[in-house]
Amino acid sequence: MIYCLVLVEKILNGDIMSVIFVIGGARSGKSTFAELKAKEYSDNVLYIAAATVTDQAMADRVKKHREQRPSSWLTLEMYSDFTTLINKAEFKQSEVILMDCITTMIGNFMVESKLDFDTCSAKDVNLLENKITEEVFSLINVCNENNKKLIIVSNETGMGVVPSYYMGNYFRDISGRINNKIGIQAEHMYFIFSGIPIKLKHKGEMVKWPQDF
Repeated sequence: MIYCLVLVEKILNGDIMSVIFVIGGARSGKSTFAELKAKEYSDNVLYIAAATVTDQAMADRVKKHREQRPSSWLTLEMYSDFTTLINKAEFKQSEVILMDCITTMIGNFMVESKLDFDTCSAKDVNLLENKITEEVFSLINVCNENNKKLIIVSNETGMGVVPSYYMGNYFRDISGRINNKIGIQAEHMYFIFSGIPIKLKHKGEMVKWPQDF
């Protein structure tokens, strides 16, 4: 829980890392908005793709995302072991890191765990959530320690229908709690609603309407 303790310490000290958090529902336009923000900050962008291709539908989505990104951007396909980024040329060459997305990363970890979510214990789920949280904040820390601007994309999973099966419920709850932690940490935060960005945080504080827009 090292990174979680670091997070708590930084919050208590009033330290906010250079994280731009973009959250929204499925197909809300959050990835497109995050890519536009990345272009505003720099031409030297590293795109971290968390998705793994498991079927044709996912392959089509990945292809579409690749086509809409500038060809000059670098790409790494990974959802774990972010501490190794310091050894990768793509990371060293980039000024902005765009990670898309947290909820895909969570899903990957859940599948990789091989847990039977219908029968596993709450302790097993908590251990898995802690592992995922560690990975998320290892990414935030490695970017902060190396002066990289980090943009994180995630899905808001708590505003829809309650899943009728255990794995779906755990996914929703884990996503919500991790999104909450990232939101607290973020310097800037945007909620994307039907393609329209709504700014929630500005320079580490809740927005003051309307001057922070």
